[in-house]
Amino acid sequence: MPRVLFALFLLLVPISAAEPTAAQDTKQTDLVMFYGRGCPHCVAMRDFLRELQSRYPRLRVHEYEVYFNSSNANLLTRMAAAYNVVVEVVPTAFLGDEVISGYADDMRPELEQKIQRCISQGCASPLSRVASGPGPTALTFSAVILAAAVDAINPCAFAVLIILITTVLGAGGRLKALYAGLAFSLSIFISYYLMGIGLYSAVEAAGFTRGLYIAVGILAILIGLFNLKDYFWYGKWFLMEVPLSWRPKLKRFIQGVTSVPGAFLIGLVVSLFLLPCTSGPYIVILGLLAKIETRASAMLWLVLYNVIFVSPMIAITAAVYFGLTTAEKAEGWRTRHLEMLHLIGGTIILLLGIAMVASLWFGYV
Repeated sequence: MPRVLFALFLLLVPISAAEPTAAQDTKQTDLVMFYGRGCPHCVAMRDFLRELQSRYPRLRVHEYEVYFNSSNANLLTRMAAAYNVVVEVVPTAFLGDEVISGYADDMRPELEQKIQRCISQGCASPLSRVASGPGPTALTFSAVILAAAVDAINPCAFAVLIILITTVLGAGGRLKALYAGLAFSLSIFISYYLMGIGLYSAVEAAGFTRGLYIAVGILAILIGLFNLKDYFWYGKWFLMEVPLSWRPKLKRFIQGVTSVPGAFLIGLVVSLFLLPCTSGPYIVILGLLAKIETRASAMLWLVLYNVIFVSPMIAITAAVYFGLTTAEKAEGWRTRHLEMLHLIGGTIILLLGIAMVASLWFGYV
């Protein structure tokens, strides 16, 4: 029996010693490729990589489409930040420590050499560099909800709506005031959404850099601090509201409206008066979307933002129509809570700015 056990031991030693080598020989080498649907260079690169996969079984290619998939676009942003590069074209591939941008047929020999070298050296997967954390999608959702809430409780928009409802009530009763309030809210929604598309397109065309993203985060922090100033020292130095010099003219302008079409048109004009007061959170969100979202998903986020923005206007209009409150009571509530509204809005936008800067610092976007 001892001789049998000793013979089995001699047989098992070389097998167990060979196991690590076998595992090492079968270790996969990851190449991460980002491409866009409809991009001819991307198609050519994908075909070549698939050809290489048939020749190098240990090569594993991860493909991510970024034109129509916001999650993949977010991953590309995070990957670029991890490699400390700016990605301007697709296809772009990450392999070990290498970043391969663009593709042409004359790049094939060099790309194959890099893959051979990585297979022999056992390069780490590029995906391992992407920091774990809440990620851009979670950040976008939280930021849009919070910034839109700040805009929604803005004292400026409340004041304009209440003046309008009071005027229309005197001219045509509650039903007409209901239609006028809804038309005004719809007009504000359309104008702000179109302005958002325009600003987003301008930022997208200019190119959104890491430095500009930081600047937008700092802008959010400053807007938050300025609103907090209006809580502790209301009216001192300046106000985060419609400038005082504009208010008499704006009030006279609104009081001339007595019809539903007029309420819609006044909304388009008033949106320009509201910009100095309400544009801060909107600009912050547009900067965030330009950084970490595709255009298609950004447009949907803007819809959500503006729905939240006009929801208090619709709520006040409905409350007046159903007799739950009056325009005078609504204005009295707004006046009594001005400082508190600035406190809530300032705190939220300040925290949002800090979160944006921190997310970039820790590599989440």
